[in-house]
Amino acid sequence: MNLINVFSSINSKEVLKYLPDAVIVAEADGKIVWVNNKATIIFEAEKNILKHYYIDDLIDGGMEVLEKSAARRVSVVAGAFTPNSKEFFVELNVKKYESEYFITVRDVTAMTHVLTMAEKTGRLNKEKNLMISKLSNDFKSPLQAVASFSQALMDGAAGQLTEKQAKYIRIINKNASEYNVFVDKFLEFSQAESSLIPPDFQTFDLIASIQSVIKAHEAAFINKNIMINLDCDELRKRVIYSEENYLKMILSNVIETSITLTDIGSINIRVINPDINTVKSRGLDVPMGAYDSSYVMITVKDSGMGLQSAELDGLFEPYVQVDKTNRKNFVRTLALGTSNILLKKLNGVIWAESEVMKGTSFNIIIPIDKYEPQVNDDFEDFYSEEE
Repeated sequence: MNLINVFSSINSKEVLKYLPDAVIVAEADGKIVWVNNKATIIFEAEKNILKHYYIDDLIDGGMEVLEKSAARRVSVVAGAFTPNSKEFFVELNVKKYESEYFITVRDVTAMTHVLTMAEKTGRLNKEKNLMISKLSNDFKSPLQAVASFSQALMDGAAGQLTEKQAKYIRIINKNASEYNVFVDKFLEFSQAESSLIPPDFQTFDLIASIQSVIKAHEAAFINKNIMINLDCDELRKRVIYSEENYLKMILSNVIETSITLTDIGSINIRVINPDINTVKSRGLDVPMGAYDSSYVMITVKDSGMGLQSAELDGLFEPYVQVDKTNRKNFVRTLALGTSNILLKKLNGVIWAESEVMKGTSFNIIIPIDKYEPQVNDDFEDFYSEEE
């Protein structure tokens, strides 16, 4: 079969007429000279009616939108109107041939409404978190005062307490201390979701940072008689490029969680360079030129009681857990949720593996090299060849 003869016999206008997208041909001044069947459906008017209109009559900022799409070779979303003044949204792709514009039009009203609502929800959520973070002292000060004064009473600052008074004061102190931790984690999560913790990427000693986090939790390890081990023998380089404060907060929350899950035993922290296939299997985008030592994997494994499969569901998503857990477990999810948010800002990932009676492993992968953005000239090459 001679394909050249077959294609040369096809009537291009017949093809355009039945395309799934609307097609409009307009002159240099925007006057519509031809439309296909789909265009009559989208704009709810017959062909002979549409051909009396200019692009500016049907598309908000019509000619400007056409020029923008044609010049930049990109799709453009714009407001549109039917001849009966019904408003909706369309996506336009425009190609200019000599003095005419060939325009494909797709109705994206439903998608635009979804994106608009998502943007509005995201903006409101960010503003809510900013407000909560700025009011952090107003939340924390009363709780700290209750915890401090109740502790002072327990220490005899106001004289000898009766057995009943001492019992009530211990209950007040215990609850105030627990709620203080809850508020700290809640505010930390709100700050992570907001823009109040701007990233500061730089080079730093990874092992020194991990050791400083371990040191900060030394009292908790001693109090619960937990052995802590750090294994970084397989790490190829200690100095990495990332956000040190983010990473310290991530590790601190993970280690705190491991401590709460472990009554006695050990917590082992292992640092390695994962292979690229492991990185890809976790859904991370691996840039060209990346290799195994371009990433670091930190595993925090405890010898605690472990988590059941039901507890693993939504472990890093506090909003999912609101109706499912008690306050103690919710604090854990807030801490891990903060780590999850910060890791996404580092282009990293976290996940947990657990087995009842055998402990829990928290695994973290982050990129540790600085990459320059890659310029993709594929589209330019395509259009230059086409022209």
